[in-house]
Amino acid sequence: MKNEKQQSRIKSILKSLVAFGIVFTLIFSQADFALAARSGGRIGGGSFRTPRTYSPGPSRAPGGGYGRGFGGGFGFPFLIPFFGFGGGFGGLFGIFIFIAIANFLVRSFQSATAGDEETGGYGRLGVSVGRVQVGLLAEGRSLQDDLDRIAEAADTGSAEGRAQVLQEATLALLRHPEYWAYGAAETTQTGMESAEAQFNQWAIAERSKFTEETLSNYNNQLSGTSAPAIKSGETGNGEIVPQEGQAPGEYIVVTLVVGTVGKLELPKVNSAQELRQAVSRLGSVGAEQLLAIEVLWTPQAKGDTISTDDMLANYPNLALV
Repeated sequence: MKNEKQQSRIKSILKSLVAFGIVFTLIFSQADFALAARSGGRIGGGSFRTPRTYSPGPSRAPGGGYGRGFGGGFGFPFLIPFFGFGGGFGGLFGIFIFIAIANFLVRSFQSATAGDEETGGYGRLGVSVGRVQVGLLAEGRSLQDDLDRIAEAADTGSAEGRAQVLQEATLALLRHPEYWAYGAAETTQTGMESAEAQFNQWAIAERSKFTEETLSNYNNQLSGTSAPAIKSGETGNGEIVPQEGQAPGEYIVVTLVVGTVGKLELPKVNSAQELRQAVSRLGSVGAEQLLAIEVLWTPQAKGDTISTDDMLANYPNLALV
């Protein structure tokens, strides 16, 4: 009887230890996840619904009208007298001519309207969406400082300001080719609605990889601030600390997503030279062509890193350059 009680106590103790072990494992696994949280930065803005310079409008006639009347818009005072009808429409032949011209104008207007609806007002030029991604070795941390500075000072509420963001971001990448490790580029040309959907899909896919957007300037809405830079091997008070056990193979990933008027061609990236061409081509897009832009980078917070495993898991499309 006594042995049975002891065995019962031992079993209860073992059950308690097992339960405690499970709770302990869950708590520390969540803590590890929290420690692995990835910060991100974001700069961008724009709209696919605001036609600019390339928006086709009605052809202006020499008389100053746009075809709303007959006094110089479509030139009827010149056409009708040519057929000998003066300014009137008394003859049957004149009526046929008028109907034919009116039918032609209606069809032309309908065709132009349908084209504008499909391309967002940009006619045959169409709309393109492009994405360029660069994976850099973590030694190039000065790039993070450059992007922080751009985010805090950029005017993302104007076309000119967004074009400047694109130029400065691509220049920051081009200044650090020695740290390039991975790259990818792709583009598509389609109708307005499809282009906007593709742009949002690419941007959201990258943003979803962030645990938190620690610095953002989107359409002139600034949130978060960049922390003071702490160099590797230093503490906040400048004291040098040992670097034993520092994990090798840490990376920074920068993603550029743009929507542009017209055709945008980007090379397939399999080398550093092709990556340079893709970045340069994207940076050459001017304010009159640029519809929308997203510059996304991770990590943004100081001390945050991306490991080789993270790269393989979250960026399988990037090619080694």
